[in-house]
Amino acid sequence: MEEIKKNPMYRYLILLTASSMLGLQAWQTMFNNFAVDVASLDGNHVGMIQTVREIPGLLALLAIFVMRVMHEHSLAAFSIIILGAGMAITGLFPSYPGLLATTLFMSFGFHYYETANQSLTLQYFDSRSSPKVLGKQRSLGALSNIFASAIIFFIAGVIDYSHMYIFFGLIIIAAGVWALSQNPSDSKKAKQHKKFIMKRKYTLFYILTFLAGARRQIFIAFAGFLLVKNFHYSIKEIAALFVINNVINYFLSPVIGRAIVRFGERRIMTLEYLSLILIFLSYAYTDSRVTAGALYILDNIFLNFNITVNTYFQKIGAREDIAPSMAIGFTINHIAAVIIPVTGGILWLMNYRIPFITGACLCAVSLFAAQFIKTKEI
Repeated sequence: MEEIKKNPMYRYLILLTASSMLGLQAWQTMFNNFAVDVASLDGNHVGMIQTVREIPGLLALLAIFVMRVMHEHSLAAFSIIILGAGMAITGLFPSYPGLLATTLFMSFGFHYYETANQSLTLQYFDSRSSPKVLGKQRSLGALSNIFASAIIFFIAGVIDYSHMYIFFGLIIIAAGVWALSQNPSDSKKAKQHKKFIMKRKYTLFYILTFLAGARRQIFIAFAGFLLVKNFHYSIKEIAALFVINNVINYFLSPVIGRAIVRFGERRIMTLEYLSLILIFLSYAYTDSRVTAGALYILDNIFLNFNITVNTYFQKIGAREDIAPSMAIGFTINHIAAVIIPVTGGILWLMNYRIPFITGACLCAVSLFAAQFIKTKEI
């Protein structure tokens, strides 16, 4: 790991990832209260804003064209600036149209950074190093989340929302401006294709990416809602679960990265999806609020296992295909963000268990698909 840390791209991506996660956590923590208390929005408004927030993920494949006019590491830095600027101006537009616009703007920064980050990590670190780097990024992302929550806890009520958004936005913009002044790239790395690349040999990667996105959306859309709706968790209890999740992820994410190197993607995915089948079925049938809270923590832990999909691609893909494939993969992953919340919400009205049983079925399909992974483990 010491050798990895000497790579300029490692320091570059670590700082930008921490900034990105700081912005996302601060936005998520303040959003609902700001939307209700200041902008006076209803549930239908909030639902539409959350849908709009996912649109840039669907459009991540357009990053391929952006990379024709700027270097990929510059795209990462510029995306962080957009994220920070979107955060900074959010509090200045406390209305439904204002939040739609600022959310869309901020989200383009977040999603395009994530696309560039995944691509650069796989380009600049080999298959033994990249899982460790991705795990470390998740770990520091969890630390950023704790930091953001702590700041908001102490300054909320002391300064208003508009100034809190500006405070976080300026921190993130500063990180992006610093990154724009750096050049961590290596001219010896393989030149990336700057066009759409979809190959038959990557079919399993596309399938696993879509299924991972569907599983993530069930967790985001319905797991927390189950705790509040059915088990009457208070906002303080939900906040406590967030803190527990992030503390665990800070320590566990690097371990997951090392485990991928040691045991390979197929074995780790097998453990992940077997566990998730049990977790989703337990969501559907548990009557215990303590058990439900524990399931939420376990579910969040297994979200970190999804880095295996990208490290699998690194082992089968051509080096020059990484950037366009990560962009297309990010778009495929977000197709579920449009489908799952709407269809799952309808199924919830019929019976709240159905979305979780559906999640278990999707994990069973993922488990089956993962068995077709064929790589030379190193």
